[in-house]
Amino acid sequence: MKVFLVRHADADADVPEGLDDAARSLTARARGLVHAHFAALKPRMEGVGLILTSPLVRTVQTAQILALAQGLEVPLRADRCLLPEMPVGSLDGVLAAHPDADLVLVGHNPSMPAMAAHLLSLQSFPRAVPPGTVIGLGRTDGEMRMQLLFFAPPGQPVLNPLGV
Repeated sequence: MKVFLVRHADADADVPEGLDDAARSLTARARGLVHAHFAALKPRMEGVGLILTSPLVRTVQTAQILALAQGLEVPLRADRCLLPEMPVGSLDGVLAAHPDADLVLVGHNPSMPAMAAHLLSLQSFPRAVPPGTVIGLGRTDGEMRMQLLFFAPPGQPVLNPLGV
């Protein structure tokens, strides 16, 4: 099982008039930046069978760009467990419901680094997670704890702790 945690790309700072924070969309610059970033990560993310995203506009847009950049024709679904205010433990139910699937989970800060820490059995994730970052995690059969496969912030070298 592999899980790819993705922090949404940069969103506009302005909240659309008459709406709330959930309606903020990605900046035009961020769209191009993450498209290229996600396309470059395609070989590391082979086998994805499902994309789950927070229902907020900026995360749905990020998930759509990732699917397009990688040519993924898999289900893309919104899930409340990825909302910014949800507890990290709510992710456990999603993972249990898809035990054999390689998943992409698109969410927010500080949720994504907190989820990474939770899945890695760490107190906290040891790095800042800029917008558009992908954290690749993997678990082999019989293991409970996941291992960090790679850490990939846009515009920076990919960190390969396990030589992936």
